[in-house]
Order: sequence, then structure tokens, then C-alpha cells
Amino acid sequence: MTDETSTCGVDHIGLSVRDLESTRQFFCDCLGWRIVGQRPDYPAVFVSDGHDVVTLWQVETPSKAIPFDRRTNVGLHHLALAVVDRIGLDALYQRVSSWPGVVVEFGPEASGAGPKLHFIVREPSGIRIEFAFDPRLEDARKAR
Repeated sequence: MTDETSTCGVDHIGLSVRDLESTRQFFCDCLGWRIVGQRPDYPAVFVSDGHDVVTLWQVETPSKAIPFDRRTNVGLHHLALAVVDRIGLDALYQRVSSWPGVVVEFGPEASGAGPKLHFIVREPSGIRIEFAFDPRLEDARKAR
């Protein structure tokens, strides 16, 4: 066994969504991500913020899709996305919270005892997304 890990980061995250178009619009039109690939026969859309890739897979029968319950289901609890600074977090909250179909779980607040700040929403297909700003990471970026 070596001291090195077997992996080197996340290649992509795949999310099954109820409404591919509304979720694509949320990522691309609301968050500013771009489409980096598609599979119309599945159907799926691959979106990226320039750092990470998320695959959005349309469920086969949206009317029969069972919403995720974070307390009872095994699976993705939420997707957490980093935000560069506090001003960006607040501006993003204003944009995301008023986006059609978005349900706000809670607005910007301290994560635990802080200093990290975050908020969580459910995007139009019901996926829980956390947006977080950690000033400790901002300080590290400035030191580079």
C-alpha cells in the first residue's frame, strides 16, 4: 500500500431529474453554467461551471418519480457548490430564490458555528443544492 490515494478528484456528478429542461435552465440560465455535451437518446445533458461537470439524466417516467427524502433514502443527500465570496453568495441567493420552481429550504446562514455561510434550495426537479462560502478558503486564495 502506498501513501497516495487511488483517485484524483471528482470526474462528474450524475443527477436523475424529473424535468430535464427546467433543470438545464436552472444550471445554465440561472447559475451561468454551459452545456458541454448531450445524449438526446437517453436523454441527458452535461453541464459545467468550468471546474466541475454535472450530468443531468431525465428519469424515464417523471409522473412516477419518487421525491428524495434525505432522512429515509439512500442516495445523494445534496450537491454542495462553492461560492467565491460573501457578496457572491448573497447575490446568488437573490437570483436562485426567485427562480421559477425553486423551493428555498433556508436562506444564507452560518453553517454550524461558522465562519462558513450557506443556503440550501431544491431546484425545479427537486434536487437539494447547497451554496456555500467559506472565508477560510477565501483567505487561502488571496495568499496564493
